[in-house]
Amino acid sequence: ECPGTSSAQAGRAAACQGCPNQRLCATGAGGPDPAEAAELRSRLRGVKHAVLVLSGKGGVGKSTFSACLAHGLAADEAKQVALLDVDICGPSIPKMMGLEGEQVHQSGSGWSPVYVEENLGVMSVGFLLSSPDDAVIWRGPKKNGLIKQFLRDVDWGEVDYLIVDTPPGTSDEHLALVQYLSAVHIDGAVIITTPQEVSLQDVRKEINFCRKVKLPIIGVVENMSGFVCPKCKNESQIFPPTTGGAEKMCQNLNVSFLGKVPLDPQIGRSCDKGLSLLSEAPDSLATLSYRNIIQRIQEYCDQHHFQEEKII
Repeated sequence: ECPGTSSAQAGRAAACQGCPNQRLCATGAGGPDPAEAAELRSRLRGVKHAVLVLSGKGGVGKSTFSACLAHGLAADEAKQVALLDVDICGPSIPKMMGLEGEQVHQSGSGWSPVYVEENLGVMSVGFLLSSPDDAVIWRGPKKNGLIKQFLRDVDWGEVDYLIVDTPPGTSDEHLALVQYLSAVHIDGAVIITTPQEVSLQDVRKEINFCRKVKLPIIGVVENMSGFVCPKCKNESQIFPPTTGGAEKMCQNLNVSFLGKVPLDPQIGRSCDKGLSLLSEAPDSLATLSYRNIIQRIQEYCDQHHFQEEKII
């Protein structure tokens, strides 16, 4: 069993043999040295809350949720929101946010995020590609270098919420993120799943990863949780929860369950058009579910921040 990246046995235990991250953990090469940590703290000092969006399996709606979360938080014009896409091999955030074809601009203070609204900025490797069809064929160290560059060289400014959309799994990018962000404050992770056991299996690994690297878990969201026919209003389980679904899993693992989002064709249409589902279909069941989940995440972040202030 993985000893955890902060353990003295990291990369050296018997369980580490054959792990692709063995050398990274053993040498600590992926983590910031004191000078890097100071740089990261300086750049990210204006970030009040940082939330990672994780999924054990691809295709469960993680980027869709990240986009909706960013739009939902930015609905409060008094809040400044940033969305960072570190799914380097599959950057879908530019498309979902209506920013395809945009490019990153550099100023004296670093890279500038691309803005959807005045209070919603986005950064993605997709802005660095000459075409949306270009494949990013990189090894781990180059991916880690870009993640560090996004955190260190982007002029984020004063941000209430930094949402980080990650690739599926528990690999190089996740280790790099946790290690680089250890220089600052992470509120926690939101883990996305679908109801069927084949997805929950990977989510259990994701929860174990979070616990090993001491990343707080805000909670789990069950995506694609039933489909309500718009004509007859009957509900069908497209992905049957044969083992009780995410809610049962959360009870067993003592993790917060944030809520369910139903399958809704409007979600896919909004993402393809680069529009916010919350604005396009404000009365849909999916939008109501998203709003309830977003409110719970905000309450967690506020409570977490309050507790930290008391400790300080």
